[in-house]
Amino acid sequence: MNRARFLRLLAGGVAGAWLAAPLRAAAAAGYDFWFTRLRYVSGDWDVDTRMPSNLITALIDYTGLRVDPQEHVIDLADPKMLTAPFCYLAGHKLVDFSVAERRNFERYVRNGGFVFVDDCNHDIDGLFAKSFERQMQSIFGAGALRKLPNSHALYRSFFRFPDGPPATSFELNGWGDDLVHDYLQGIEIDGRLGVLYSNKDYGCEWDYDWRNKRFLAEDNTKFAVNIVMYALTA
Repeated sequence: MNRARFLRLLAGGVAGAWLAAPLRAAAAAGYDFWFTRLRYVSGDWDVDTRMPSNLITALIDYTGLRVDPQEHVIDLADPKMLTAPFCYLAGHKLVDFSVAERRNFERYVRNGGFVFVDDCNHDIDGLFAKSFERQMQSIFGAGALRKLPNSHALYRSFFRFPDGPPATSFELNGWGDDLVHDYLQGIEIDGRLGVLYSNKDYGCEWDYDWRNKRFLAEDNTKFAVNIVMYALTA
């Protein structure tokens, strides 16, 4: 099942019985997009609390999508997450999925879902990175996570980013490690991206008081728009 088919089924109410009340309300209201944060038991899932509202604002500003203004938080272990058009998972600490979390994550991705995973540590060998990558290897096999080339459709799904993923201010200003990640990684299922994985800490990059957005020389949430538009259309 591709993502377009997945979303058509959702819009048609096939999965309606699984929807929690807020998600059911979002679907009933005719929204094209609602932001779903995944809560998992092993780590600190509740990071970058202002980021969702900034991403939602960017989608409203730049696109014609009908966007639910509310963030939805749902347990990864809850089958209701299978109905979300887009999921976000982030943290700093250990990622050790329970049996139910693992089952839902795999089922969601293999059946057309899209998960954006962001390592808030901005590293490549910290606890979140190592443990999450082990989970992906266990679920999808060794080598499933692969570098995305700068020619990937993600970088032209709405705005154009010909040089690949934009750097974050934490990278450019120094995070203590002089490390700039020049690529993102992903897991493809049947030729489409089901997991997008970042070590660049975009969540922190987009986590600011929305009133400060007008002072940015270049709006850094434009790349968030690309991620969502790719998730909804690829």
